[in-house]
Amino acid sequence: MAVPATVAATQASLYVGDLHPEVTDTQLFQAFREFESLSSVRVCRDSMTRTSLRYGYVNFMSQQDAIRAIKVKNNSYLFGKVMRVMWSHRDPNARKSGRGNVFVKNLADSIDNAVLHDLFQKYGNVLSSKVVVYDDGKSKGYGFVQFESEESANSAIENLNGSTVRDKQIYVGKFVRKGDRIVPGNDSKYTNLYIKNLDSDITEALLQEKFSTFGKIISLAIAKDDNGLSKGFAFVNYDRPDDARKAMEAMNGSQFGSKNLYVSRAQKKAEREQILHNQFEEKRKEQILKSKGSNLYVKNIDDAVSEKELRDLFSSCGRITSVKVMRSEKGISKGFGFVCFSNPEEANKAVSTFYGCMFHGKPLYIAFAQRKEDRKTQLKLHYAPQQARLNGSSAAVIPGGFSSYFYPNVTSHMLQSGLLYQPLGLGPGWRTNDFTLPTRSFQQSQVPIVPSTNRNHRLNRGRMNGHTNSVGKAHSGVYIPQLQHYYQAMDSREYLTA
Repeated sequence: MAVPATVAATQASLYVGDLHPEVTDTQLFQAFREFESLSSVRVCRDSMTRTSLRYGYVNFMSQQDAIRAIKVKNNSYLFGKVMRVMWSHRDPNARKSGRGNVFVKNLADSIDNAVLHDLFQKYGNVLSSKVVVYDDGKSKGYGFVQFESEESANSAIENLNGSTVRDKQIYVGKFVRKGDRIVPGNDSKYTNLYIKNLDSDITEALLQEKFSTFGKIISLAIAKDDNGLSKGFAFVNYDRPDDARKAMEAMNGSQFGSKNLYVSRAQKKAEREQILHNQFEEKRKEQILKSKGSNLYVKNIDDAVSEKELRDLFSSCGRITSVKVMRSEKGISKGFGFVCFSNPEEANKAVSTFYGCMFHGKPLYIAFAQRKEDRKTQLKLHYAPQQARLNGSSAAVIPGGFSSYFYPNVTSHMLQSGLLYQPLGLGPGWRTNDFTLPTRSFQQSQVPIVPSTNRNHRLNRGRMNGHTNSVGKAHSGVYIPQLQHYYQAMDSREYLTA
C-alpha cells in the first residue's frame, strides 16, 4: 500500500478510531507492540471528565511499519469493537472539507467496514471506510468512504450508484455536511418517496414491481423491526424527480393489497419538525385571535372544584366553548383555570357577575386571559417609573465610625453627663433609610431626655434594631418622644479611644 501523497515523507502517525470506551493507553500499546518502531500511543480523553473520546494516535519511527500497521490492524478487533486505522491528518481543513468523501446508504446488514473497503478500493486509494452501527453492533444501513482524491470519489459514485450489492440496490453520492444541507421547500424537486399503510406480507420485490412502472428506481427499502418483520412503511428513491412526482400522484390513496397507500415526499426529521412547528403556531395564533376578549382567567379556585362545577357556575352568562382547571402532574389543582365564552359580551357579563363572588368558601378573581409575553410587557411598563426612582435614589452607606448627624443641644447635654448617644438606625454600616433631619432646632426644655423605664420596651426596640450586648440583652438607652427615635448610650471613654 503506497503512502498517500497527503502524508509527509517523515510522518509516521496513525489515527485509530472507533475504540472501545474502556481501552487505555497501555492496552492500545499492547495491540501495536508487534511493530518494532512503535514509539508512542495516546488515547484522547475529555479534559474535564477524563472519559475516553474513543479515538487515539499511534506513532512510529518507521514509515514502513506504519504502512504495515494499517494493512494488519485496520478493521481488526480490540475489546470486541472493530478499529479504524488510517493516516493521521493534522490539518483540520483537510478533514472538514469533505474532499473525496462518499456517502453510501441502503446497505445490507452483512456489510461491515472491511467489505465496504473492498467494494470501493478498486476505484482509488481508500483512506477510511465506516459502516454506522447501533450500540449492539448492528448496521444502520449506511456508511462513509473517504478517498485520497476527488477523482476517485467521483468514479465510485458513477459506477456504484444504483448497483445491487448483496440483493440490495445501494445509493452512492457525495457527502454533504449537516450544516450545509438545504431543507427543501414544497416546490423543490425530489426523488425520494415515503410510503406507508403497507400490508405485513408486502415484500420489496412486490413494491419494486409496482413502482418501477413510473421510472428507474435507484434504491428501495421496507423498514423492519429487530425480528425482521415489516413496520408497514417503506422508501422508494427514483433516478428522476419527474418519475417520483408521477408515482406519488398515481399511487397516493390507491389500493395495494388490503389497504390504501399513503405516498408523499420523504422528509428529513428536521424538516418534518419544522413543518409541524409551523402548523402548530398557525393554529395557536388562530385560536388566540378567535378567543380574544372571550377567554377568562379565573384564580383562587378551591382545590376540590372540578371543571364541571366551574362550567355550571359560568354557564348562566352564555355559551361556554371550553373550561380548563390547571393541575399538576399528580392531578392536584393549581388553584387557577380558564373559561372561554363564545363571544366577548358573554365574557364581560361573567366578569361583572362573578368577580369577587364566594365559591366554595373562596372569593374568585376573574380577568381577561393574556399571553405570557403580553403580560410581561404590561407589568414592565407598569413598574418602570417606580424602578427608575429606585435606581435614581442614592442612599449613601455611612462608613465605620460615628454618624455625621448630631443635634447640638442634645449632644451637649450628653457630653456633660459623660454619655454620647448615637441613633441606632445610623450606626456603622447602616443606611440612612431616607431618615430626614428636623429643620427646626430643639431646646433642652423642649426635648426632655426621658429615661425609658419600661424594660420590655427597651428590650424589644433593641432587638428590632439588631443591637444586643454580649449576653444577648438589649443595650440600655433613652427614648426621645419628639424625635420618635431611640438612642443608644455609649461611654464617652469609648468615644475618646475609638
